[in-house]
Parts: sequence; structure tokens; C-alpha cells
Amino acid sequence: MITFLLGGARSGKSTLAVEIGRRHAGDVVFVATAEPFDDDLRDRIERHRGERPAWPTIEAPIDLAAAITSVAPDALVIVDCLTVWLGNVLHHGAEPSIGPLLDALGTRPGPSIVISNEVGMGIHPDTELARRYRDALGRINQAVAAAASTSLLLVAGRATVLRDPWELL
Repeated sequence: MITFLLGGARSGKSTLAVEIGRRHAGDVVFVATAEPFDDDLRDRIERHRGERPAWPTIEAPIDLAAAITSVAPDALVIVDCLTVWLGNVLHHGAEPSIGPLLDALGTRPGPSIVISNEVGMGIHPDTELARRYRDALGRINQAVAAAASTSLLLVAGRATVLRDPWELL
């Protein structure tokens, strides 16, 4: 079971994921994708650690599929977030590959929560790298949403269910 939480910055995605984890009856493992590139990121990482329970945390800035696969099969895994992961992959000069990630999530018997940002609703990026990033994240988000059993769009701490448009047509 994959739950996909999508939304803008500070929309409530991570807060909801942590609350789901708190209410989960079993073990929870947090997979963090942020790399502390500078003091601001170090501060943000520390603040996020302080805002969640003392769950085991796997740092996975690049090899997200391996991190997910390493989690006990019955544990709830929270992946926060695809947006940062993609930035890391591009920063390190690699090509993003969604196949291994989808395989890792799809073969887990336990529940997974995957968090990502919606970045395609803003202005048109003015650099080639920013356009590449936006387009790649859009494709990744579509693939994860298609694989998820539940996809929610969060805005201002409120959620709306995302459905396959072909179910509505």
C-alpha cells in the first residue's frame, strides 16, 4: 500500500506523514533524502529531526530504492521527499531513474508514505536546468501517483483526493 502526499512548500505533507506514523500500530522507519549542503540545510534537517519521533532514520540522498528495500517488510516507511531526492540526483550529475524506486515500493508488503512537491503550477522556469528539473519531477510524480493506492493533494494543511481522470470520464 502506497500513500502519496503531494503539495506545495509548507502545505502540510510532512506533518501529515508524521501524524500517520504516530498513529501506526507497528514500527516506523523514516527515509530522509536531504543532504546538508550548507548551514541552512543543516539547520532545516535538525529542525525536521526535532519535529518527529525518534524513529530509525535512513539517510538516502541518492540511492532511494536501496534504502526502501532495506526497511523491514512490515514497517511503515516514510520517504521525505522525492523533490529533494531529484535535486540531489541532478546535482551529482546522474540521471533520475524511477523504475527501481517504483519496484522497491511496489514489492513492499508493508505500507509506504511518499512525499513530493507539486512544482508545475508556478511560473515557467527561466533556465534549462530548472525546466529539466520541473519536467522530471512532474513525470516522477505522475508515476508514483499511478502506483499509489491513495494520492492526496495538500494545500494549507487540508487534503483532497486525487483520482485517475479515466475513472471520472
